[in-house]
Amino acid sequence: WTTNQMINWCHSDLAKTLNIPQENIRVRSPYIGGGFGGKLFLRSDALLAALGARAIQRPVKVMLTRPMIPNNTTHRPATIQRVRIGTDESGHISAIAHESWNGNLPGGPTETATNQTELLYAGANRLTGLRLAKLDLPEGNSMRAPGEAPGMMVLEIAMDEMAEKLGIDPVEFRILNDTQVDPANPERLFSQRQLIECLRTGAEHFGWQQRNPTPAQVRDGRWLVGMGMAAGFRNNLVTPSGARVRLDAQGTVTVETDMTDIGTGSYTIIAQTAAEMMGVPIEKVVVKLGDSTFPVSSGSGGQWGGNSSTAGVYAACVKLREAVADRLGIDASSAMFADEQVRVGERSIPLHEAAAQSELVAEDKIEFGDLAEKYQQSTFAGHFVEVAVDSATGEVRVRRMLAVCAAGRILNPKTARSQVIGAMTMGLGAALMEELAVDTRLGFFVNHDMAGYEVPVHADVPQQEVIFLDETDPISSPMKAKGVGELGICGVSAAIANAIYNATGVRVRDYPITLDKLLHGLPDPV
Repeated sequence: WTTNQMINWCHSDLAKTLNIPQENIRVRSPYIGGGFGGKLFLRSDALLAALGARAIQRPVKVMLTRPMIPNNTTHRPATIQRVRIGTDESGHISAIAHESWNGNLPGGPTETATNQTELLYAGANRLTGLRLAKLDLPEGNSMRAPGEAPGMMVLEIAMDEMAEKLGIDPVEFRILNDTQVDPANPERLFSQRQLIECLRTGAEHFGWQQRNPTPAQVRDGRWLVGMGMAAGFRNNLVTPSGARVRLDAQGTVTVETDMTDIGTGSYTIIAQTAAEMMGVPIEKVVVKLGDSTFPVSSGSGGQWGGNSSTAGVYAACVKLREAVADRLGIDASSAMFADEQVRVGERSIPLHEAAAQSELVAEDKIEFGDLAEKYQQSTFAGHFVEVAVDSATGEVRVRRMLAVCAAGRILNPKTARSQVIGAMTMGLGAALMEELAVDTRLGFFVNHDMAGYEVPVHADVPQQEVIFLDETDPISSPMKAKGVGELGICGVSAAIANAIYNATGVRVRDYPITLDKLLHGLPDPV
């Protein structure tokens, strides 16, 4: 029993590491709690528990205390990034370059901070590059968000600075440089791309037209007030995903898949999918997740889980419908499944009759072939923020936030909204307070507990609003969905940084933007 987002990865890596056949290992992780990418891979706690149990021939429980987590699991690597943008006089980008350096253990991965720059804006001349410095620090890897999050923190500041030099509104500058094709491969279209709609909708809803483009001009008593925005971007990744579906004599549908739930609602959307496909109320669906004895799914992470795993359940339900039709002696292609009945023409048969003699079981998976080669699949957002900065102390307060998202069919608006507002809150933390302090003598993170590592608390979280554009993407999957979890964070921090600049006239390029980095440039208090 462990807490892991990718059951199959954990299962196969345990077998390889311990030199034990996979069939002799069972991994169970039905409820994970927070994952945030840090639980994508097999970690030392599971290995130590297995080794300890083998040594003493008794069950062993290993728990990591909070101070052990930053230094013994993984963290988001620090980056140093350089962006260069050139345009013609009208503001069309003619050249864009983005390079990123990060540190990691020898052989460790680079932080993919340039992903979005390859695809987000047009421009004929392009350069992106990743560099790795070998550091004697704990492993840097997936944590809280993909490389687009730190990448957007830099790119979207550069876009604002360029817009200011050109004398173009930041929203309009981004719209001017929209592209409907992969800039490096114009033959490859985006499956859906509504970035312009996100920006236009966000600007209108947020009251962007009321923004004073001249920095440090708007005051509310002792507070300097500013608005900022940024585009949001995250690629839509699809991955094979399987499921097993059962129908019993009571008409109950049971779904089994090794998909995981990291608090994002996998149980709910999988139950919805099976209920809709089999024509039963959601109360008659039982969902079982997180067990390596179940069919291999996409797993959770990187916003690839919801779309892929439900598509796998869809595929299994199609096969179960065929089995039901065969058992009832009807044509599956013309059968309708609704209200716990199977209807063909004027004939209506209770669904449970198909399993009256014995349970029906079907298993299948979704595969996507060369879809990613034919189409560029991405998700887009417009992030808008209003901040207030104390003119005497430099304290920053985010007053309101808006995210407008284009992410395919939203499978469950309530749980999707919860993901986005959580991501927006994490973006606020990244912008204003979160920072690991390194003991350079020992290669050790000093502020490794919640007293020293600051995260947003309730008092820091402002009014947050989420708008989902009405979008379906039939190319993405049978669900016509995409992912949304990462989109809520990718771009938020830059929108806050841009709002702080609009409020104060102080441009900070070093996150987190703490008051000591603002004090030197603040206008005199009134």
